[in-house]
Amino acid sequence: MDFLLSFFNSLPGAFGQGLAWGIMAIGVYITYRILDVADLTVDGSLATGGAVAALGITMGLNPWVALVLAILAGMAAGLVTGLLHTACGIPAILSGILTQLALYSINLRIMAIGSDASTKATLALSVDKQSLLLSSRYIREVSLRNPLLLLGVLTVVVIAVLYWFFGTELGCSLRATGANPSMARAQGINTNADKVLGLVVSNGLVALSGGLLAQYQGSSTVDMGRGAIVIGLAAVIIGEVLLGKVFVNFALKLLSAIIGAIIYYVVITLVLRLGLESTDLKLLTALVVAIFLTIPYWKGKYFTKTVRKEGAPNA
Repeated sequence: MDFLLSFFNSLPGAFGQGLAWGIMAIGVYITYRILDVADLTVDGSLATGGAVAALGITMGLNPWVALVLAILAGMAAGLVTGLLHTACGIPAILSGILTQLALYSINLRIMAIGSDASTKATLALSVDKQSLLLSSRYIREVSLRNPLLLLGVLTVVVIAVLYWFFGTELGCSLRATGANPSMARAQGINTNADKVLGLVVSNGLVALSGGLLAQYQGSSTVDMGRGAIVIGLAAVIIGEVLLGKVFVNFALKLLSAIIGAIIYYVVITLVLRLGLESTDLKLLTALVVAIFLTIPYWKGKYFTKTVRKEGAPNA
């Protein structure tokens, strides 16, 4: 009984984490599913978004302005990865690794701006001292300060804007680039420009998630994005496996990534309440991703009946 009570008390926090990370999962969905690019910039750009947002807030900027700056910083990171891939001919996965590696040092310096130190690994935020858009302190309150309200609204806005964008000519060309680059080039589409654009949009969303997470948890750390790509993939895959047959509309597919992130954090919360050490979370994440990647394969191989095609009868 105590276990169930503790678990249900933790659910609002799991939903908050899921919504914040879900926006990052949408960014991963854009590169992983739409562009068909393995972008490892995510681990660095999420921390960059958190660092820029936290720095802006501590310097007295409006938190919305700080969030916009965080998005722009993430877009710049995506631009670097895109140019390394398209202009320099470096494979996409290596381009992301290089940018992620560089961002680690950049993030340390970003958080040290305005202080005596040359680098700083953590930048604290306080709802009592700074004006924050959301905070986990109010996660159980039934009021407008509850972060679930703002996170829910932002999620709807992000999905609506992306649904509109990918319905435009530019968005359709981006989707065509990911679906069939050769055919897209044959239609006169600049596939390199579309790849760069997709990486810019994706990492802008990831940085937005980082800025929200920094405020939600009350600090920005240089390691806050470590393993983010795995969490994003877990959210995308969980959403597809559980809801792929039902959510066929593009907007609903984006929503499935959000739901996948929420389910992921609910499972994490449940397992932690069962006694798993927090140091084993990476192992659990790897297992969750492996299981949900395996389910479609086993389902198609062992549980789908092969339809035999019979020849037409002789005339």
